[in-house]
Amino acid sequence: MIFKSALKSVGDYDLLQQIAEGGMGTVYRGRHKTTGQVVAIKIVPQHLANNQTLIKRFENEFRAASKLNHPNVVRALDYGLVAGRPYLVMEFVEGESVGQKLEREGKMPEAEAIRVIALAARGLEEAHRHGLIHRDVKPDNIMVTPNGEVKLADLGLVKETQADLNLTHTGRGLGTPHFMAPEQFRNAKGADVRCDIYSLGATLYMMVSGELPFKSLSPLDAWMKKMNNDLTPIRKLVPNISESTERVIQRSMDKEPANRHRSCAEFIAELTGEQVSPPPTAPPAVTQPSNDIWYLVYKDEFGTTHSVKGPTAAIRESLAKGLLGDAANIRICRTKTGRFTPLRSHPEFRDVLGDESTATVPRAAATTTRGWTPSHSRSPSSPPNVAPPPDSEMSELTKTAILALVAMVFGMLLYYVFF
Repeated sequence: MIFKSALKSVGDYDLLQQIAEGGMGTVYRGRHKTTGQVVAIKIVPQHLANNQTLIKRFENEFRAASKLNHPNVVRALDYGLVAGRPYLVMEFVEGESVGQKLEREGKMPEAEAIRVIALAARGLEEAHRHGLIHRDVKPDNIMVTPNGEVKLADLGLVKETQADLNLTHTGRGLGTPHFMAPEQFRNAKGADVRCDIYSLGATLYMMVSGELPFKSLSPLDAWMKKMNNDLTPIRKLVPNISESTERVIQRSMDKEPANRHRSCAEFIAELTGEQVSPPPTAPPAVTQPSNDIWYLVYKDEFGTTHSVKGPTAAIRESLAKGLLGDAANIRICRTKTGRFTPLRSHPEFRDVLGDESTATVPRAAATTTRGWTPSHSRSPSSPPNVAPPPDSEMSELTKTAILALVAMVFGMLLYYVFF
């Protein structure tokens, strides 16, 4: 691509060629004016130059990457401003991302996938050793050069364990939903080493299968499935996968952080056969009745009714942690096409809803609940028999709960657009 831009240089670097462009800015191939070193230069677009969150993210990426000098991490070399726009100078990596490779080839041979993810994990282990949590490990952030070198990239969402960088407002800093650990959905600032371990496992899952984990699901649906470890078994997608790789994927993607590998070194050791310690004994699985599935419906701020499903245990856990918003805004049923009734009318959930929920549900509440779409305007996939309320009856508390839930979902969707 021939370089066409009003900018011809930034700081000590000449801009040679535009090589990528996205919501976070434009990336150029550049060259140091004195040494001739070829570099990659990322420049914030003009219309985002005053976005303080974005500027902090650039500064964060430089500060984090400049701490690391490891063959499996893309190095940050310089940082500055040009015409009020921040720019970041990085090591130039010739090659492509694992994501690009998977898009072209579908999946990777197991042996090659193990080699690549193990090298990326070594770079991640170095970041952890410096007190840094990546928070956005995924195929698009692992680079592979033509001669097979592997580099972990994009440290813009890194969290320093000893500092709160406050980059997680309105869904920013959450990472990419399908590769995120379930606990990272509800508390991005609390992400730790085992969140990155989960993302390594999810990345390996896609590398050997060619399938996105929790494919074709919304962020909320993906989270509910993660809470129940409801992932398509890797052996179903790759029948000839080795038992060791299957075990590593299952363990690293366990919904309970305590059941995952304790470090990248342990992840690598088990994956490559150099076992450093036996995996901890997993607690006995709690067997749920085969019919223990509930369907929940709620309405977003645009008036569209949505449904999710999950077992009793997962719903109780979500309610106890306050992850489903105002319980008064939720209707529930054992079947997708049955009659949906208020959540609080079911004894399975009364104890986690609090004292108020133990009161007798008025007869009117069984047919009218604030905040639900009238039957003539609900979405095609919505369950029937959801009774309509007058819009004026929606309380401010209900509106707040709906907006909070929608903000979480749309915040994660915005990540794909801007980051």
